[in-house]
Amino acid sequence: MLRLSWIRAFPLGLAGLLMAGCGIQASDSGPIARPDGEYGFRLEKSRMVPMRDGVRLAADIYFPDVEGGKLPTVLIRTPYNKNRLRDEADGDAHMFASHGFVVVAQDSRGKFESEGIFSPPAGKEAEDGYDTVGWIAAQPWSNGKVGMHGCSYPAEVQAATAPLKHPNLTTMIPRNGPMIGAANGRYRYWSGFKGGVLDFAASLPWYFETGVKYSFKPPAGIPEDELARIREFYDPTPSKLAEPDWEKLVWTLPLVDIMNKAGALPNDFLELVTRDFGDPWWHDTMGYYDGTETISVPALHVSSWYDISVDESIFEFNYFRENATTDAAANGQFLILAPSTHCRYEEATARTLVGDRDIGDARLDYYGIYLAWFDYWLKGIDNGVVDGPKVRYYTMGRNEWRSAEVWPLPEVEYTNYYLRSGGNANSRYGDGRLSTEPPGDEPVDSFVYDPANPVPSTGGPRGTDWGTKAGAVDQGRVEVRGDVLVYSTPPLETGIELTGPITAVLYVSSSAKDTDFTVKLVDVYPDGTAYNVQGSVLRARYREGFTRKVWMEPDGVYELRIDLDATSNYFAPGHRIRLQVSSSDFPLYERNLNTGGNNYDEVEWVIAENSVHHSAEHPSHLILPVIPGGD
Repeated sequence: MLRLSWIRAFPLGLAGLLMAGCGIQASDSGPIARPDGEYGFRLEKSRMVPMRDGVRLAADIYFPDVEGGKLPTVLIRTPYNKNRLRDEADGDAHMFASHGFVVVAQDSRGKFESEGIFSPPAGKEAEDGYDTVGWIAAQPWSNGKVGMHGCSYPAEVQAATAPLKHPNLTTMIPRNGPMIGAANGRYRYWSGFKGGVLDFAASLPWYFETGVKYSFKPPAGIPEDELARIREFYDPTPSKLAEPDWEKLVWTLPLVDIMNKAGALPNDFLELVTRDFGDPWWHDTMGYYDGTETISVPALHVSSWYDISVDESIFEFNYFRENATTDAAANGQFLILAPSTHCRYEEATARTLVGDRDIGDARLDYYGIYLAWFDYWLKGIDNGVVDGPKVRYYTMGRNEWRSAEVWPLPEVEYTNYYLRSGGNANSRYGDGRLSTEPPGDEPVDSFVYDPANPVPSTGGPRGTDWGTKAGAVDQGRVEVRGDVLVYSTPPLETGIELTGPITAVLYVSSSAKDTDFTVKLVDVYPDGTAYNVQGSVLRARYREGFTRKVWMEPDGVYELRIDLDATSNYFAPGHRIRLQVSSSDFPLYERNLNTGGNNYDEVEWVIAENSVHHSAEHPSHLILPVIPGGD
């Protein structure tokens, strides 16, 4: 089998050569498939692995048919039912086993066939991961080297386990699931918050479907082969509940009642929405790093531009490197930033759509990369996987893969694009514009934010049947609203590449004590189609940090620095760079009721008149990561 030397393929910078390195032909148009392995395997089902507190976690073990010797192990820990991997002939467990790795697929504590109480994500995930690695290393079939793998929650448990520094945890591939949180001061990703605002799309279905706190310990003497049948009978999983009508339930007030109205089983959602940022609960229960953690494990971090994890994954990549306890760990951090939504980059085709936007041939042999990574670290095969640049990222618009040694890129020129208007930037038909020239004496732009009539979500990092499609979606339906301020450059004479972190600095005022401000960076095509590139939100009370609440006065003007994460996007000649500003993005994010109260326990709201200032004294602007010579 041809194994990708992915580090060496990238500097060529050509899709055809990259595909050739991946072992596919230029005429192929579909996703790159998992490569066939040379080994068959046998499956030992539901082995009960003891943890330090006596709780046993169920694990399926896939043994490849390799003659003689001890083998390395790939560990996949999941709350989503390990048994699903059994029947996925084209899934990760089968792939790794067929390439000579023992695979241990384990149900998280309290889920499916594992004992205990599920209390995500800290609970016991870090210790359970540590104990499972130790158990694997002690088995007679183990060569003592264990690598962890998985996307989303199965990546979060990797990040939780890493700081414990088990000597046999040799490497990991955390994909779209960092556990950073308080270490970067943002209380994001896992918690379902962004800018202090609850992410409905990320939190509601997850807590209803997966976040159930459940305890089951079978009586002594029950044969192992009967455990699955017993669990099926007793396990109160949401699969036995009717799917809620989230489209109606997202309007629930007070917010704390929403899980009861959905008929949810016990979960941590109430804690999630009522705990103040800075409370020890975020570290002790949610597992957020507090900044004291050190790392000894090399890792391949993978994330995507249209995912809520992208900035956290970048932070995690740098954090692991900067807080490494060994040179091998510091030098063993690599990062891939793909153009997709959550955990979907492996589905890229010759004509990749992210949402509705065509971003070209974004294929990459991820499976070959994962195998080469584990071959190097777990089998000791010198295949060049760590010989090249540390960072791989896809530039949308140019539609090509790029490489770098560090992130952010050292050549970035952070450039201010100022919000300008004559006081009527409301909607795409207003007079708002973006300019590199700072404003003089200009009137404010104002709009009315009514929580009863929020701006509908249109594209973004999460998609739902009751919200919006994930990814890039034409912004036409929201840019005609008067409560959306729109600022655009003229059509570009030369192209501009933005690669790196994006920040919006807004000087705002409001008739309310507290409100939200949302922002979207948009790529406007020559035909007027306006695709969201990146977006964010900030609750004004958290403008001085998420562990401090400050209110607004009606005659005050306040600076908000809104983090729009990062991207790599080329705005071609004839395109326009656009910024949207509003106060809601619903139902992806909860509505601010504008009272200055808790928000989660309120049923009344205040209509707010919100304003954005752009003058010499209050120069609202975007800080864009411009790559010199972008055209």
